[in-house]
Amino acid sequence: MKTDVFIGGGGIGGLTLALKLAQRGVQVILAERMAAKAPTYKGELLQPKSMQVFDELGVFEQICNRSNEIKVLDMLELSSSLQVKDQSFMDYNVLPGKYNAAYMMHHEELKSVILNAACEYDNFKYLKGTACKGYGYKTAVLQKGTEKFEVEAEFFFGAEGRSSVTRKAMDVEVKQTTYNHHFLTVTFPRAKDFTDGKIISTYNRFLGLFPLPDDQVRSVYLIPPGDYKQLKEKPISHFHKLYTDLAPIVDGYVQQLSDWKKIQLMIPVMYHANSYVKGNKAIIGDACHAVHPMAGEGMNMAIQDADILGELAADMFEQKKMHASNLKWYENVRYKRADHVIQLSHLAALAYSFPFKPVSYIRQRTFERMEEDPILHFKQMLNVSGLGMWKENVRDRFIQGGIMPVRMKELPKDRKELKYYTPEDDYPWKTEGLK
Repeated sequence: MKTDVFIGGGGIGGLTLALKLAQRGVQVILAERMAAKAPTYKGELLQPKSMQVFDELGVFEQICNRSNEIKVLDMLELSSSLQVKDQSFMDYNVLPGKYNAAYMMHHEELKSVILNAACEYDNFKYLKGTACKGYGYKTAVLQKGTEKFEVEAEFFFGAEGRSSVTRKAMDVEVKQTTYNHHFLTVTFPRAKDFTDGKIISTYNRFLGLFPLPDDQVRSVYLIPPGDYKQLKEKPISHFHKLYTDLAPIVDGYVQQLSDWKKIQLMIPVMYHANSYVKGNKAIIGDACHAVHPMAGEGMNMAIQDADILGELAADMFEQKKMHASNLKWYENVRYKRADHVIQLSHLAALAYSFPFKPVSYIRQRTFERMEEDPILHFKQMLNVSGLGMWKENVRDRFIQGGIMPVRMKELPKDRKELKYYTPEDDYPWKTEGLK
């Protein structure tokens, strides 16, 4: 087989990259190792920048129609007696423009939407149940069942996740950081009027609830490492009570879970590869960075990687400027953005990692002042959204710590929009030129 671009991995990032390239007339072959649906939990929360990418790819309406829109994340801090001690909000409405909400969508359904869109193009070929086993300079070695064959391509892009064959072929290393907690995650029914996200915590407990469409909710519950095995030995009613103690809104719904087998263990890790590109190969998504799942950013980072790399590669083919050194534009754009999100998610994880009341108090005060200060609130939502980057400064830290008073003046819409990434920020080679 011969193609312009070979993509290893048919998750959300790989499919988004394939769709973008196919729409621009690039010949693409994508190999997906899994022949059936992934048995483990995958990301479901789409941030505003990802929705902007999907709008440009023509699948925005399909995704909106099959998702639950989330405008607000309700942050509840409870006392030891499980009474509401403090409440603050992360409000996407502070983001001006069309992309001012997050969307929850079943992962496999999102994959289906993107795959179906890509399959409309004759220049896209999807190899299901086919694993990439390694690379030569101009070929990928694939295996489907007992059959082995090669694909020849100009460029090879790895979207295979944490155990990336492409990353290994590039001889790129990652140093993994683990956390002092794990998560239980499961989907179960919800009330029809429960449509916004909730993050509920005490000094030593954490529950995240993110409503999906079809009257369902995805949940994540923090546990200490090693507790999963012990918990599974208890009756399922113990799990129900863990949830209903913190969130009475799920009472009568979480009880519809009748078996521990439906509840998965999620182990958060963090890493960032020192390079995304080597020769005619590049990696995206979990192949090059893993982020703590506090804000569901992993899938969104993969989508945004795919947008930049896809636009770059398509321009290279269109302009017949195929020099592999041009791929560095992708790394130049995405590396600092990904690193910023990784650090923000890491800080959020640390805020919930230590089961001590003083930590709970600091967390409560930080979120409270973040909501009260319009600039801090906008910065937080901008950084989470992926639409731009505005780092916190010393004054922001002093405000969060209560050393300085909150600012009360709202930022005007045009000032906010100046902080958004422009097309020139996303695709700088279009003005500066390719080799």
